[in-house]
Amino acid sequence: MASSSRFDANTVCCYAHPDAPLIEDYRAGDQICSECGLVVGDRVIDVGSEWRTFSNEKSGVDPSRVGGPENPLLGGGDLSTMIGPGRGDASFDSFGVSKYQNRRTMSSSDRTLINAFREINNMADRINLPKTIVDRANNLFKQVHDGKNLKGRANDAIASACLYIACRQEGVPRTFKEICAVSKISKKEIGRCFKLILKALETSVDLITTGDFMSRFCSNLGLPNLVQRAATHIARKAVELDIVPGRSPISVAAAAIYMASQASEDKRTQKDIGDIAGVADVTIRQSYKLMYPHAAKLFPDDFNFATPIDQLPMM
Repeated sequence: MASSSRFDANTVCCYAHPDAPLIEDYRAGDQICSECGLVVGDRVIDVGSEWRTFSNEKSGVDPSRVGGPENPLLGGGDLSTMIGPGRGDASFDSFGVSKYQNRRTMSSSDRTLINAFREINNMADRINLPKTIVDRANNLFKQVHDGKNLKGRANDAIASACLYIACRQEGVPRTFKEICAVSKISKKEIGRCFKLILKALETSVDLITTGDFMSRFCSNLGLPNLVQRAATHIARKAVELDIVPGRSPISVAAAAIYMASQASEDKRTQKDIGDIAGVADVTIRQSYKLMYPHAAKLFPDDFNFATPIDQLPMM
């Protein structure tokens, strides 16, 4: 073996041809100079996957000896031993109880975190949230768990609130009802944990606006882009003119979608919009009643009316 220290102590290269690329022989674990064939490095560790994992065999057991990815959120760098299920007589005692169990090698803290991360991942899968939001929610839960700020609260409730906060912080907010629909926790309990987490971590979230939900609601309703732009304009103008004081952005967005759809060829009922937005029909009607007298000022100038303003439903 020969390495050149004249050029860089941290670089392995051929002393005769320092600029020549090296060829790696994975079977022998050697690094070979491509110019003269000198072995400049030996016993190189292959960090890649094993060449065969047998994962397609019918037994369903994958004997690959490479562990899972490291999880920095778990104590000890996730280097604890995970014992698989026993498959032979030697794995059980005379009473049929497994001799080797994971409970002996995993702390209760890590077990709590793993269960919470699994719950967050399951909830995110049900509403198609990306991994970035899952990672942020996991980090939030880790901070709350380490700080021991919410003692006495159910871990599932904390996990649901962390997912809600992560959605808000990533700019893709979901409503409490949407989180509640994929969780086993009530809306009231998620709301309580949400406020406690914000106070405990001294963090904040941006205020929800009507534009945060508009594209998703219109897409789920199958409305064209023209109606979506009109509904966004109507909701924004209604807030700017203070026509809907005290109304939630979700109800204002639902009422704006109803008004824009009724003026277009793609009409949707209050029930259809309410089912998608998660608000009651009466809530949409109340916001619509406030917006209807000012409809002429709310629509964009270039909107193509299929139904004139004076023929819109008056409720």
